[in-house]
Amino acid sequence: MADVQKYFVQFDEAIRFDRDTEKAILAEKRERILRRLSEGIKQQRVEGTKIPSYEPFNQGSYAMNLGVKPVDGDFDLDVGLRFDLSKDEYPDPVVVKSWVHSALKRHTNHVEVRRSCVTVFYQEGGEDKYHVDLAIYSSGKRNVDGKDYIAKGKPGQKADERRWEPSDPLELQNVIMSGRSGEDAQQFRRVIRALKRWKELRLSQYGRKAPKGIALTVAAHHWFQAWSKQDASGKISGYDDLGALSRLVSQMLNRFGSSWSTEEQRYVSYLRIQHPVSRDYDFCSNMTSASMLGFKDGLGALQTALTRAQEIWDTRAACRALREQLGDDFPLPEGR
Repeated sequence: MADVQKYFVQFDEAIRFDRDTEKAILAEKRERILRRLSEGIKQQRVEGTKIPSYEPFNQGSYAMNLGVKPVDGDFDLDVGLRFDLSKDEYPDPVVVKSWVHSALKRHTNHVEVRRSCVTVFYQEGGEDKYHVDLAIYSSGKRNVDGKDYIAKGKPGQKADERRWEPSDPLELQNVIMSGRSGEDAQQFRRVIRALKRWKELRLSQYGRKAPKGIALTVAAHHWFQAWSKQDASGKISGYDDLGALSRLVSQMLNRFGSSWSTEEQRYVSYLRIQHPVSRDYDFCSNMTSASMLGFKDGLGALQTALTRAQEIWDTRAACRALREQLGDDFPLPEGR
């Protein structure tokens, strides 16, 4: 088997979103948005709107250092806004999201209320270059059951599509990263970032119905195992990202099942990625049967490439097999 570990590390360095310039730009955008939000909320209060206090926090891939540089160049940052209110006080969560939108709507040329967040877009040359997603929460301190809830829905949607859903992003982040440290944690992050880049390249045709990055992260939380290489004497000689990624993909494929769809009158493939905190939420619930089948077929093609790379002794040929699925940012050693 060819030794491609150093090329996996180089690949991770090429795709990961943690370079100082990129982080500094998004951090600066975050602070500007939060300042504008504070000013806009204060103005609405002066005008008579009763708006409770709130606290911002980082969430998502940025907070866990799992971000990947987007192929299309549209960098994003996730920010949570936990309002000191109960969901029962505001049964229509779009009302709460409207406060945020009103406060920010003139901050850039494009501020949009989306189903799960309020998004502020920054453009360069007429193209989206950066965007910041602000997710709005009802505080568990104010809810009878002690849980945080995220605001779902947007203007124009029916009443039953506007709702508060249980969500605790900080606890989710703690659970995902708990018990992982040192080189094991670094390999965990590298494998997730590789899988997220693969998804962006190979499942882009499904748009928002493709598995989300958090779905792949939680899948790794459930089924990832750190993997090492051993020398002839059986001693660990280094980490093996190819083996770790291959085993994770295999675990995911083995967990696909099928269920009867009354709507389509046929059996459809399905993978459930269960929320590790609430247990009653499936991170694949947004996917259609077509995108789920594409996900399964895509994982199968990825597994074929990973297996081929493991069986090849020539390093360049192994890297070429990996580039077919992971893209041109995966290094290709010199040679024929």
